[in-house]
Amino acid sequence: MTLKAGALLLKGMSIFTEEETIETGYIKINNHRIIEIGSVDQLTEMNGFEVINVPADYTAVPGFIDVHIHGVNGADVMDATPEALNTMAMTLPKEGTTSFLATTITQNEEAIERALKNASHYIISQRTAGTAEVLGIHLEGPFVNPKRAGAQPVQYIVDPNLEQFQQWQSMANDQIKLVTLAPEQPGGLELVRYLKRYGIIASIGHSDATFAEVMAAIDAGVNHVTHLFNQMRGLHHREPGVVGAAFLKEEVKAELIADGVHVRPEMVELAFKLKRKDGLILITDSMRAKCLKNGHYDLGGQDVTVQNGKAVLEDGTLAGSILRLGDAVKNLQAFAGCSLKDAIEMASVNPAKQLNLYDRKGSLSVGKDADIVLLNQESEVCMTFCRGKLAFKREE
Repeated sequence: MTLKAGALLLKGMSIFTEEETIETGYIKINNHRIIEIGSVDQLTEMNGFEVINVPADYTAVPGFIDVHIHGVNGADVMDATPEALNTMAMTLPKEGTTSFLATTITQNEEAIERALKNASHYIISQRTAGTAEVLGIHLEGPFVNPKRAGAQPVQYIVDPNLEQFQQWQSMANDQIKLVTLAPEQPGGLELVRYLKRYGIIASIGHSDATFAEVMAAIDAGVNHVTHLFNQMRGLHHREPGVVGAAFLKEEVKAELIADGVHVRPEMVELAFKLKRKDGLILITDSMRAKCLKNGHYDLGGQDVTVQNGKAVLEDGTLAGSILRLGDAVKNLQAFAGCSLKDAIEMASVNPAKQLNLYDRKGSLSVGKDADIVLLNQESEVCMTFCRGKLAFKREE
């Protein structure tokens, strides 16, 4: 095998592979991919590799995948500039995120179209290892229910429109991979059926659908729930709503913002007990204020105040989060009492499978992209490699 410049050998740490946990292992990386994994006592050939000796109490896990993120570090997808997406791609490895969906927000048509064109161009032209990879676009709104608008600007909300979506997908060069919509609205089920036909994830969110309406949407193709509990019809003993349907239907994956603010810890525990490690996907839904100080910031043209770990609109409505995905992994263990391995399923494995990218993302396996996160004993992100190149190293 010919080794390319930048071939790496990580050795000495525990490794979560697809099949097992290797206690003292090594990972060989060449040409942005994992080419060998094993136990250090079986390691023979090291010539041509840059060797990184990793502390024995570190654990190597697959890079986290955030399917729902608006912004970070002063940048937002709706800025519609390559610089904004580059800021996101460079910042996110600090929290262990090695790939993500650039997520839009309800806005006027022109603003959405600018964001879609910019993101699709960035995705197609982005070839740089060492930054988080943009895997596609998450279109959140404007096809939602105004009764459950939350921080989606209500004046721009419209009914689901298949023709409009087709135009946008064409502008986006088929890069829209996930759509959040309210299927109970006029045109909703028609759009869901279209999304299913073309392999695009149809997610119910910002929805006031009844249980019966959710069941019809699942039959039509919905298999994902946007930020479970938040801005949807909740669980009631005579009307199970969106939450009840999400709990009951195993084929539906549910996003969860595990910050203790959007969903209190006890409800995170309940969701884990009912959906288990296979049914949840950890997300941040973060906005541009993440990694910045308390203050005033913009989200979808609205003023957001960030104070004491919360981002709210003027009326007190939660407006995205400032959660880091690495912290969500830690929080889930604390809130739900689950193992680190379970939390990794929800941060890496499940999103990769849902996006139909498990052949190259979501686990540490030979042939897959070398998206690797090294965690210490406190599950803190210490090093992140994006496609085989060091993207973040924690200061000692």
